[in-house]
Amino acid sequence: MNMKLKTIARVCALVVGASSLGFGGIASAQSSTQEMRQQIDLLQKQIESLNKRLDQAEQKATAQPAPAAAATDGNSIKPGNDLTFRVGGGEVTIYGHADVSVDSQTNGMAGYLHNGNPVTGINGWLPDVSSNGSFFGIKGERAIDKDLKAVFQFETEIAYSATPGASDQGTDGTAQKTGLGSRNSYVGLQSAAYGAIKLGKNNTPYKNSTGRMDPFADTPGDYNAIMGNSGGDNRTEFDMRLPHSVWYESPKINGMSFSALVSPGQNRSTGSGLYAQGEPDCAGGNSTNGVNSNAGSVASCVDGSFTTAYSAALAYEAGPLYITGAYELHKAVNRTGDETSAGTVGIRDESGLKLGVQYTFPTRTTVNFIVERLKRDAITASLDERTHTATWLAITQNLTPYDDVNFGWAHAGRTPGQPDGGVEDKLGNDAVPGASANGANLLSVGYKHRFLDKRTTSYITFSRLTNEYWGHYSLGAGGHGLPTRNYVGDKYIGGCQDNGVCGPPFAGNTAQAISVGMTYDF
Repeated sequence: MNMKLKTIARVCALVVGASSLGFGGIASAQSSTQEMRQQIDLLQKQIESLNKRLDQAEQKATAQPAPAAAATDGNSIKPGNDLTFRVGGGEVTIYGHADVSVDSQTNGMAGYLHNGNPVTGINGWLPDVSSNGSFFGIKGERAIDKDLKAVFQFETEIAYSATPGASDQGTDGTAQKTGLGSRNSYVGLQSAAYGAIKLGKNNTPYKNSTGRMDPFADTPGDYNAIMGNSGGDNRTEFDMRLPHSVWYESPKINGMSFSALVSPGQNRSTGSGLYAQGEPDCAGGNSTNGVNSNAGSVASCVDGSFTTAYSAALAYEAGPLYITGAYELHKAVNRTGDETSAGTVGIRDESGLKLGVQYTFPTRTTVNFIVERLKRDAITASLDERTHTATWLAITQNLTPYDDVNFGWAHAGRTPGQPDGGVEDKLGNDAVPGASANGANLLSVGYKHRFLDKRTTSYITFSRLTNEYWGHYSLGAGGHGLPTRNYVGDKYIGGCQDNGVCGPPFAGNTAQAISVGMTYDF
């Protein structure tokens, strides 16, 4: 019962009491004084009893829960643009990102030869529909102390345009990219004053440090075609999501922040040749000999598998300026698949170091620049195709609050050497050890439009990757669903040369792609 109703009830009680007093006054003229006093006392007790019942009714009504109709006032669904629920004293948020494009890509290998004969397959332009880094996630938090909360998250890649399952577009086709929890997933503790510690799998600090500097992320012109790519393969060994990891994220203090991650090798092989325990693939996503070593067969992770990985990044942000530096170390990287004879390449550490700067000018022009040095502690310099320097320059010009034009250029420097027979040139000749022209240049241009809802965008990009004579980088190595590989058209359907046995990748090609797509965030 509310205050207004209570007041009305008490007024009514007083009116009744006053009326009774009036009639009691008439009666007193006809009776003794004692009877009148008894009537007044009785009326006073009745008024007190009524007031007491009104107070009890009000207390009971206040203690009862709000009616079901009030569930939409924020007690169950938190107000705001995100889909956040209040559950069990905490919050749970459902979110996601959809990115689908229509592309036309060419591997640039028309006219290539193998053993003196034209290579097979469709080696020119090919249209496709691609799902690019799309994902679905759930995250939550709950306060467990004054400045401490438990947090969790799991993300799964969503195949909007493809059939879920093991991808033969990957380096070995064993990992399930669209399995539950295939992306950043963790549980941890977070403090506003001291930062967060988390356990699970996540993008490395090395990767996160410069991710904001690539306006072509998840398109064919993603900077990972070169940046973080140690050997020109279609995998970015220094721009990864590392499983079975523990990491720390500091709070931002005076613009400074720090993060560090450790991923134990979980590998009892002395040569990093086994799958890490609990994993469905070789560390680093490198190819196998087609055998799961955990099943008891011989070691097969001989093209980049490593044991423990360490990654750290430091960043400073103040207004339009962002500066970052990052370092990552992979221990005992197995490259024995590149050996000409035992011990010439072996198992050695590999590392990455990069510095990045981003600045937004008053003209609404954002300039990004990164320089990166990847290094292998090589045994034989003439067989080292991993050590090199790469650079990235990207410019975004904001035309309106809803429209951007983007430009990007990446350059991969030459390495000290290359494996014997690791790739073939356009005439079918095998590579020979030693320094060679194996660099590459990536050029990307694009336009992006944001719709009024600020959650939907459309884009168009064009990318051109020009390999030097022995370079063998490929487009889409970051997050684009369908990369343009440096293999001939029949590489994946068993119709290769040499009686069905596919040869090594080709070098010196110029891959190009046009991509038109849209994204939606929820």
